Amino acid sequence: MTEKEKAAAGMLYDANYDKELAEERIRCKELCYEYNSLRPSQAKEREELIKRIVGKTKGSFLIEQSFWCDYGFNIELGENFYSNHGLVILDGAKVSFGDNCFIAPQCGFYTAGHALDVEQRNSGLEIALPITVGNNVWIGGGVCVLPGVTIGDNTIIGAGSVVNRDIPSGVIAAGNPCRVIREITEADKDKYKR
Repeated sequence: MTEKEKAAAGMLYDANYDKELAEERIRCKELCYEYNSLRPSQAKEREELIKRIVGKTKGSFLIEQSFWCDYGFNIELGENFYSNHGLVILDGAKVSFGDNCFIAPQCGFYTAGHALDVEQRNSGLEIALPITVGNNVWIGGGVCVLPGVTIGDNTIIGAGSVVNRDIPSGVIAAGNPCRVIREITEADKDKYKR
Protein backbone atom coordinates (compact mmCIF):
# COMPACT_ATOMS: atom_id res chain seq x y z
CA MET A 1 0.00 0.00 0.00
CA THR A 2 1.41 3.40 -0.97
CA GLU A 3 1.58 6.30 1.49
CA LYS A 4 -1.06 8.09 -0.62
CA GLU A 5 -3.37 5.07 -0.32
CA LYS A 6 -2.80 4.93 3.46
CA ALA A 7 -3.76 8.62 3.73
CA ALA A 8 -6.95 8.02 1.74
CA ALA A 9 -7.81 5.10 4.05
CA GLY A 10 -7.44 7.27 7.18
CA MET A 11 -4.32 5.45 8.37
CA LEU A 12 -1.03 6.88 9.63
CA TYR A 13 1.12 7.64 6.61
CA ASP A 14 4.50 9.18 5.83
CA ALA A 15 3.68 12.67 4.58
CA ASN A 16 7.15 14.06 5.18
CA TYR A 17 9.58 11.66 3.54
CA ASP A 18 7.51 9.91 0.87
CA LYS A 19 8.87 10.95 -2.55
CA GLU A 20 5.53 10.68 -4.41
CA LEU A 21 3.67 12.90 -1.94
CA ALA A 22 6.54 15.40 -1.76
CA GLU A 23 6.52 15.73 -5.56
CA GLU A 24 2.73 16.18 -5.62
CA ARG A 25 2.96 18.92 -2.97
CA ILE A 26 5.65 20.75 -4.96
CA ARG A 27 3.54 20.53 -8.13
CA CYS A 28 0.55 21.96 -6.27
CA LYS A 29 2.54 24.70 -4.54
CA GLU A 30 3.97 25.77 -7.90
CA LEU A 31 0.43 26.10 -9.28
CA CYS A 32 -0.70 28.01 -6.17
CA TYR A 33 2.28 30.34 -6.55
CA GLU A 34 1.35 30.92 -10.18
CA TYR A 35 -2.29 31.56 -9.18
CA ASN A 36 -1.33 34.02 -6.46
CA SER A 37 0.90 35.87 -8.94
CA LEU A 38 -1.92 36.55 -11.42
CA ARG A 39 -3.48 39.99 -11.55
CA PRO A 40 -6.99 40.23 -10.05
CA SER A 41 -8.22 41.39 -13.48
CA GLN A 42 -7.12 38.07 -15.02
CA ALA A 43 -10.41 36.40 -14.10
CA LYS A 44 -10.41 33.81 -16.88
CA GLU A 45 -6.81 32.75 -16.22
CA ARG A 46 -7.52 32.54 -12.48
CA GLU A 47 -10.56 30.32 -13.03
CA GLU A 48 -8.67 28.04 -15.41
CA LEU A 49 -5.78 27.68 -12.98
CA ILE A 50 -8.02 26.82 -10.02
CA LYS A 51 -9.58 24.11 -12.19
CA ARG A 52 -6.07 22.71 -12.66
CA ILE A 53 -5.37 22.86 -8.92
CA VAL A 54 -8.52 21.47 -7.29
CA GLY A 55 -10.01 18.06 -7.87
CA LYS A 56 -13.56 19.13 -8.67
CA THR A 57 -15.45 22.33 -9.33
CA LYS A 58 -19.17 22.66 -9.87
CA GLY A 59 -20.31 25.69 -11.84
CA SER A 60 -19.28 29.17 -10.72
CA PHE A 61 -16.70 29.87 -8.02
CA LEU A 62 -14.24 32.54 -6.95
CA ILE A 63 -11.22 32.19 -4.70
CA GLU A 64 -9.57 35.52 -3.92
CA GLN A 65 -5.79 35.52 -3.73
CA SER A 66 -3.87 34.38 -1.79
CA PHE A 67 -4.79 30.70 -1.78
CA TRP A 68 -2.64 27.76 -0.70
CA CYS A 69 -3.26 24.02 -0.52
CA ASP A 70 -1.12 20.90 -0.23
CA TYR A 71 -2.32 18.65 -3.05
CA GLY A 72 -5.45 20.17 -4.58
CA PHE A 73 -6.80 16.89 -5.91
CA ASN A 74 -8.64 16.26 -2.61
CA ILE A 75 -10.65 19.53 -2.81
CA GLU A 76 -14.22 19.69 -4.14
CA LEU A 77 -15.99 23.03 -4.62
CA GLY A 78 -19.77 23.27 -4.93
CA GLU A 79 -21.74 25.69 -7.10
CA ASN A 80 -21.37 29.39 -6.23
CA PHE A 81 -18.37 28.88 -3.92
CA TYR A 82 -16.66 32.06 -2.70
CA SER A 83 -13.57 32.49 -0.58
CA ASN A 84 -12.09 35.80 0.46
CA HIS A 85 -8.32 36.39 0.84
CA GLY A 86 -5.99 34.04 2.68
CA LEU A 87 -7.66 30.63 2.28
CA VAL A 88 -5.46 27.66 3.31
CA ILE A 89 -6.57 24.07 2.77
CA LEU A 90 -4.31 21.25 3.99
CA ASP A 91 -5.93 18.52 1.92
CA GLY A 92 -4.19 15.29 2.85
CA ALA A 93 -7.78 13.97 2.95
CA LYS A 94 -10.91 15.04 1.08
CA VAL A 95 -12.22 18.57 1.73
CA SER A 96 -15.71 19.02 0.26
CA PHE A 97 -17.71 22.25 0.11
CA GLY A 98 -21.39 22.22 -0.80
CA ASP A 99 -23.21 24.79 -2.89
CA ASN A 100 -23.37 28.47 -1.87
CA CYS A 101 -20.50 28.38 0.62
CA PHE A 102 -19.03 31.74 1.62
CA ILE A 103 -15.64 31.75 3.33
CA ALA A 104 -14.37 34.97 4.97
CA PRO A 105 -10.69 36.04 5.00
CA GLN A 106 -7.87 34.10 6.65
CA CYS A 107 -9.65 30.77 7.10
CA GLY A 108 -8.00 27.38 7.28
CA PHE A 109 -9.28 23.86 6.69
CA TYR A 110 -6.78 21.37 8.09
CA THR A 111 -7.24 17.64 7.47
CA ALA A 112 -3.73 16.90 8.74
CA GLY A 113 -3.05 15.64 12.24
CA HIS A 114 0.16 14.28 13.69
CA ALA A 115 0.77 11.02 15.54
CA LEU A 116 0.33 11.24 19.30
CA ASP A 117 3.27 8.93 19.93
CA VAL A 118 6.51 10.95 19.89
CA GLU A 119 8.52 8.32 17.98
CA GLN A 120 5.86 8.02 15.27
CA ARG A 121 5.52 11.81 15.05
CA ASN A 122 9.30 12.33 14.83
CA SER A 123 9.49 9.74 12.05
CA GLY A 124 7.13 11.89 9.94
CA LEU A 125 3.90 9.97 10.36
CA GLU A 126 0.64 11.89 10.03
CA ILE A 127 -3.04 11.16 9.72
CA ALA A 128 -5.51 12.93 7.46
CA LEU A 129 -9.25 12.98 8.18
CA PRO A 130 -11.83 14.44 5.76
CA ILE A 131 -13.67 17.73 6.22
CA THR A 132 -17.19 18.20 4.85
CA VAL A 133 -18.94 21.58 4.63
CA GLY A 134 -22.61 21.48 3.66
CA ASN A 135 -24.69 23.74 1.44
CA ASN A 136 -25.41 27.41 2.24
CA VAL A 137 -22.69 27.68 4.88
CA TRP A 138 -21.07 30.96 5.91
CA ILE A 139 -17.69 30.74 7.64
CA GLY A 140 -16.58 33.94 9.43
CA GLY A 141 -13.09 35.44 9.32
CA GLY A 142 -10.15 33.65 10.88
CA VAL A 143 -11.92 30.30 11.38
CA CYS A 144 -9.90 27.07 11.72
CA VAL A 145 -11.67 23.83 10.81
CA LEU A 146 -9.82 20.78 12.14
CA PRO A 147 -9.52 17.17 10.87
CA GLY A 148 -12.61 14.99 10.62
CA VAL A 149 -15.20 17.78 11.03
CA THR A 150 -18.57 17.99 9.27
CA ILE A 151 -20.49 21.28 9.18
CA GLY A 152 -24.18 20.90 8.32
CA ASP A 153 -26.26 22.78 5.76
CA ASN A 154 -27.47 26.35 6.35
CA THR A 155 -25.06 26.95 9.23
CA ILE A 156 -23.00 30.00 10.23
CA ILE A 157 -19.62 29.67 11.94
CA GLY A 158 -18.65 32.86 13.81
CA ALA A 159 -15.35 34.64 13.24
CA GLY A 160 -12.31 33.34 15.09
CA SER A 161 -13.82 29.93 15.84
CA VAL A 162 -11.84 26.72 16.14
CA VAL A 163 -14.12 23.97 14.86
CA ASN A 164 -12.93 20.71 16.40
CA ARG A 165 -16.23 18.76 16.31
CA ASP A 166 -19.20 18.32 14.02
CA ILE A 167 -21.67 21.21 13.83
CA PRO A 168 -25.31 20.44 12.89
CA SER A 169 -27.42 22.07 10.19
CA GLY A 170 -29.31 25.33 10.64
CA VAL A 171 -27.38 26.83 13.55
CA ILE A 172 -25.07 29.67 14.51
CA ALA A 173 -21.95 28.31 16.18
CA ALA A 174 -18.84 30.10 17.44
CA GLY A 175 -16.00 30.00 19.90
CA ASN A 176 -12.86 28.13 20.82
CA PRO A 177 -13.79 25.39 20.86
CA CYS A 178 -16.70 26.10 18.51
CA ARG A 179 -20.11 25.30 19.97
CA VAL A 180 -23.70 25.82 18.92
CA ILE A 181 -25.08 29.14 20.16
CA ARG A 182 -28.59 28.86 18.75
CA GLU A 183 -30.72 27.74 15.84
CA ILE A 184 -31.32 30.05 12.90
CA THR A 185 -35.02 31.02 12.90
CA GLU A 186 -37.56 32.79 10.69
CA ALA A 187 -37.06 35.91 12.85
CA ASP A 188 -33.51 36.16 11.48
CA LYS A 189 -34.96 37.26 8.13
CA ASP A 190 -35.87 40.59 9.76
CA LYS A 191 -32.56 41.16 11.57
CA TYR A 192 -31.29 43.75 9.08
CA LYS A 193 -33.15 46.51 7.23
CA ARG A 194 -33.73 46.01 3.52
